[in-house]
Amino acid sequence: MHQISNEEITLEIDVELGARVSSLNWRGFEFVLPMREDPMSWGWFAMVPWAGRIKLGKIQDADGMIHQLPTHWDPPHAEHGYGFHSEWSAIDENSFELALPAPYSPAIVRQSFVLVGNTLKWSLEYISNGCTLPAWVGFHPWFPRTIDSNSELELNFEAEKALVRGSDYMPTGEYSSAPEQPWDDAFTGIKGDPSLTWGDKARIQISSDVPWWVVYTEDQLGICVEPQTAPPDAANLGIAGSHSISALFIFS
Repeated sequence: MHQISNEEITLEIDVELGARVSSLNWRGFEFVLPMREDPMSWGWFAMVPWAGRIKLGKIQDADGMIHQLPTHWDPPHAEHGYGFHSEWSAIDENSFELALPAPYSPAIVRQSFVLVGNTLKWSLEYISNGCTLPAWVGFHPWFPRTIDSNSELELNFEAEKALVRGSDYMPTGEYSSAPEQPWDDAFTGIKGDPSLTWGDKARIQISSDVPWWVVYTEDQLGICVEPQTAPPDAANLGIAGSHSISALFIFS
């Protein structure tokens, strides 16, 4: 376990399990959903070299060759990349690196966590090193619905449109206005920075210039607000995404 702290915030990073944030404490409150059996269901983790699901785990490189990605985490689709379940290497006190396996080798990824006052800056970069497979990246923070016995989480999130989700939970490529909650949906054209509020105890504002966000509200214990450079199944939808992402998490 790796610890990063300043006068406001203390992070614990589980280097062996995705270099994920396993704990984030601000003014005595915990803002990370704690460990559960499924490594996709807790902590704050990076999604790389793809974010979200890839349909049936099939992806095509620049030469037209189709590669099969692992689908055992969420059959029959490939889910969230390799980063969330892999052991990363610490570069320095704030930064971590992972060499990706085939078919993405020799690509590498790096992520860093920087604390300034009441703000966490989380950054992630994919470096292809000649790999021609499509890549896009994102963050997957799990926020607890309660941080004390009284304050229930409220989400402030608005977007111009969403990708239509099929019965297989994959985007169809069509667009609609935001559906009714609960959500497991990809949105674009957000209106202002999303924020999460726990009564009068705490508020987190999330600021990022990415074009896509996935919001998941189907879990009883937590919700996810996920900035991404492209939506789930982006390569098969013909949507390209940036290889780097940065987001600010501002506590008040």
